[in-house]
Amino acid sequence: MLRVVPLISVMLVSGVAIAAAEPQAGDDLATCRDRQADLQARAGACETLLNADRVTGKDKAVALTVRGNTMINKRDYVHAIETLSTAAGLDPDNVVTLNLRGLAYERTGQDDLALADYNLALQKRPTYGVPYNNRGVIQLRRGALQSALDDFSLSIKFTPKFVLGWTNRARVRTLMKDYDGAIADFAEAEKIDPTAQQIPGNRCITYGMMGKYDLAFADCNGLIEKQPRNVYALNNRADVSMMKGDLDAALKDYTTAIQLNPNNIRAHSGRGQIYERKKDLAQARADYRAAAYSLTKFDEIDVARARAVAQQRLAALTPQTLGGAPTGRRVALVIGNGAYKNVHALPNPPRDAKLIASVLHDVGFQTVISVSDLTRDKFFDALKTFADEAEKADWAVVYYAGHGFEIGGVNYLVPVDAKLAADRDAEAQAVALEQVIAAVGAARKVRLVILDACRDNPFAPTMQHTLSLKLVDKGFSNIEPGAGFMVVYAAKHGETAIDGDNGADSPLSTALAREIKEPRVELRKLFDIVRDDVWSATKHEQQPFTYGSPPGREDFYFVVGK
Repeated sequence: MLRVVPLISVMLVSGVAIAAAEPQAGDDLATCRDRQADLQARAGACETLLNADRVTGKDKAVALTVRGNTMINKRDYVHAIETLSTAAGLDPDNVVTLNLRGLAYERTGQDDLALADYNLALQKRPTYGVPYNNRGVIQLRRGALQSALDDFSLSIKFTPKFVLGWTNRARVRTLMKDYDGAIADFAEAEKIDPTAQQIPGNRCITYGMMGKYDLAFADCNGLIEKQPRNVYALNNRADVSMMKGDLDAALKDYTTAIQLNPNNIRAHSGRGQIYERKKDLAQARADYRAAAYSLTKFDEIDVARARAVAQQRLAALTPQTLGGAPTGRRVALVIGNGAYKNVHALPNPPRDAKLIASVLHDVGFQTVISVSDLTRDKFFDALKTFADEAEKADWAVVYYAGHGFEIGGVNYLVPVDAKLAADRDAEAQAVALEQVIAAVGAARKVRLVILDACRDNPFAPTMQHTLSLKLVDKGFSNIEPGAGFMVVYAAKHGETAIDGDNGADSPLSTALAREIKEPRVELRKLFDIVRDDVWSATKHEQQPFTYGSPPGREDFYFVVGK
């Protein structure tokens, strides 16, 4: 999905020289060195040289830097950092390498390391405009508006034809209520590139904050007419409608944005505020949870503000209760998806789900919603119904068995009717893990998600790469759930789980069903035991992994015992 990004860190730009010897036209080395070359041709040439081990020294650093840039474009930030670190070791003075590694650090939420790289690049070349812009993005995200303004101004000074420097400074000026200065910056950006979509996308908000609603809607409407699936523009138009007091128009745009991207923090936060005003508090809380618990590595400033509002309003609307026993009301949603229509079916998940549902009933869960072979619509319906139950419970547990995969750093569970011809279809065809986490987030104490779904991505062999994203064909990616959440994978991130042989239940469901019934085994220890049992049963081929933890001041037991 194409979107306008409000604050954009920049990777390789054509105006930045890469230190290398003078190229000789016509060979891979010349193309790899040539910063003006077609990006795909350059990346291919550099890969050829690296794979054949035909470059050394600074030339190898250049080739690795281009490879690292490609990895960033695919959101493969971990390997990008490794690759760019090797390049920096070969050529410590290559400021492009340092800037790119800073960007990769930033995209993994490691802002301090990113700033260190940006600062080092600027120390080595104080007239390099791009790191000023990237450093300004972090300053803005941290709320240091004056520091961000200063950095964007320096980026413009040293790279005056750099559109993002102008539009990013306009964004800061808007937040500082220097509206005339912001409009002037947008005008300068327009002189450089009249087609740059971030100009009307961001100027829409500036005009809205000025009360010039006709101009604001003209900018947003023009962009949305060209790009009806532009979620950022839809959110901005909704925000302007909220400023104007047109709640129905805002609600329509936020809902459309959520249909296009069910994990969108701004849309859920904005829609939650509308439902709260309309006194539909249950739906408001559901939207606030979806915004508050999204698993992003970092938030841009508008997203961070939207999340903060959602967290504050969710706390205000959530009934506050005193402690209560760890064995209070407990509810579970158990899903087994096996009858897939467009990829190979899985015989085990419905059977695994039935086993786990039975055990949870046996250990005293008051409500166990057990469903199988859910389409996407039914999946969301089940999550909504369960979230309503979780709001009245101390424990909320979701167990899911079926296909699952990761694309571009987002983990997805797969409904039985999913059709993924291309990577960009994931948002519209699958169910993101965040939606499940938001559902359990309604509970007061234990919020547990168990994913017996770390199988090969069944769509990987035929899926088209249209978004330049890293496409993972094995298992899920690692996550960092918020405080009080516990997420258990059947296999460690990037690895696959084993289905039961000859009609047997999966190794995870078998171990889990056995250990849950043991009295006085604390929740955290229980999953350590399950991990060891699966590791042993699979002869060291599968190792479950746990992310996060339940609240630390209490012990929690499936079976309390005497």
